[in-house]
Amino acid sequence: MRVLRVCKVDFALWKFSPKDKKRQMEWDSPWGVGFPGWHVECSAMAMKYLGNTLDIHCGGIDHVTIHHTNEIAQSEAATGQKYVNYWIHGEFLILRSGKMSKSGGTFVTVEVLKEKGYDPLAYRYLCLGAHYRTQLEFSYESMDSAAKSLKNLRAQSCQIKAQAQAKAQETEKSKALKQQFVAAMEDDLNAPKALAITWETLKSELSAPEKLDVLQFADTILALDLFRQPTEEKTEIPAEVAQLAEERKAARAAKDWKKSDELRDAIAAAGYLVKDTPQGQQITKK
Repeated sequence: MRVLRVCKVDFALWKFSPKDKKRQMEWDSPWGVGFPGWHVECSAMAMKYLGNTLDIHCGGIDHVTIHHTNEIAQSEAATGQKYVNYWIHGEFLILRSGKMSKSGGTFVTVEVLKEKGYDPLAYRYLCLGAHYRTQLEFSYESMDSAAKSLKNLRAQSCQIKAQAQAKAQETEKSKALKQQFVAAMEDDLNAPKALAITWETLKSELSAPEKLDVLQFADTILALDLFRQPTEEKTEIPAEVAQLAEERKAARAAKDWKKSDELRDAIAAAGYLVKDTPQGQQITKK
């Protein structure tokens, strides 16, 4: 028990459940019913699946002074080995009004982006455009730009694949570009430079099979689904827009054209277009 009291001054290895209620996750222990502290949770899970020494450990810069410091202390005390070789601490994602946070009500999730019709990989493209050590400002204008760039990158990549008849060819020229790509990623994860090399590949004088070789390699790292055909892209319709569309469908069936037009305008105000076809309504993002 003396060890527990000493640890409590710094950080808790074990926390006790409230006396008056049952937590969703709690366990019996020699010290009473409770649950592991946040810091030891991370060390235990990481070492179980990745070993005692991790090559790369990521996290936000706000974890440097407390969470990651405590992870190092407890992990190296337990194993006597170095815990992490490289720490990669990302800067904050910010809004124009300040840092994004749950407590401040300014937290935007991927689900929110999907509801607004964005491909989640467009957000990945946005993040790849800034170095992890620099603050990235989030806005829907920047999301629109990232979505447009990703769409263009995919379209050109698909065109190259068609020209190459899906047959990649590694040559000294394509190998050199892949080495440049790797060098960028190994230079403190310089993703913006690696992304730029991907675009340069499309504009280069390499043959289509050579370009395909580089693009396929780059996509194993960037994971942007570069060869997704436009016809494979599906518009994610927000629930509220889908509801408006159903109401419009009912209004048209009742020949209430005024209400149908009002609902069409409401759908347009939400950023979507509705088109009547023999197969029914088609909803697309503006």
